[in-house]
Amino acid sequence: QVQLVESGGGLVMPGDSLRLSCAASGRTISGYTMGWFRQAPGKEREFVASIIRNIGLTYYAASVEGRFTCARDNAKNTVYLQMNSLKPEDTAVYYCAAAPPPGREYKYWGQGTQVTVSS
Repeated sequence: QVQLVESGGGLVMPGDSLRLSCAASGRTISGYTMGWFRQAPGKEREFVASIIRNIGLTYYAASVEGRFTCARDNAKNTVYLQMNSLKPEDTAVYYCAAAPPPGREYKYWGQGTQVTVSS
């Protein structure tokens, strides 16, 4: 079992930055593909970013490409989502998820952290 706890959300103004953290416990996640998803009110959950197990390759949704950066610190068993140039449309609950090898299915999910971008 893997437990995931997100933190770092909050209320910010357009153009600001936030860094979300996802701390894992229960197992080492270095071999897991880790993903970030978000869900805005009235909308379906959508993919934001992922970082592939071991090789560290990252993928991003087109809406966040160039603004968000996903990284992992295996020594801390933690994954991060650096969010820059935030827009009101980035407002959502952000979830961290873990996909055990071979990395095709996200099996473990965190409880989410709220990000609100508003002037």
